[in-house]
Amino acid sequence: MPEKRVDNRPSAAHNTLAEAQHILHEHLTQLGLKRSSQRDTILRVFLKTRDHLSTEELHTLIKKHDPAIGYTTVYRTLKLFVQCGLAAEVEFRDGVARYEHSLNRRSHHHMICTRCGDSVEFFSPEIEELEHRIGKKFNYLTIQHSFQIYGICESCQKKLTDAVAATGAQ
Repeated sequence: MPEKRVDNRPSAAHNTLAEAQHILHEHLTQLGLKRSSQRDTILRVFLKTRDHLSTEELHTLIKKHDPAIGYTTVYRTLKLFVQCGLAAEVEFRDGVARYEHSLNRRSHHHMICTRCGDSVEFFSPEIEELEHRIGKKFNYLTIQHSFQIYGICESCQKKLTDAVAATGAQ
């Protein structure tokens, strides 16, 4: 079975954390916002995971490091991460916004099971080429794109097949 994640590094390297902090601090300065230890903690914890995290899931992880950090602070900080390019927001068609790292990561795409919500990340040079070709056609300098494929995973297909077989056997 292929890997489900394209970037399974266990945690952010020290230089990646320093680079991310620099990007965040520059962005905060541009917005006239102050640096805070809470934002730095959220960034550090966020960079240590490779999952697609909802705000609630990240908040649960954050509370283990600093119980004083509230849900709203995590929510607002994730939005700041997206604004400055440290995170990307992804939707898996369940109405929950999730966030993943975007710093120093190759562009990738998602295949999402519409039954169980499982997801697989994959690369496609053909999609990258298509993005650039379409951008050129319409005189756009493309920066990024989002591409998700929705379907039914192998495990859910088996469950459906088994359920149909069980119904037919009765």
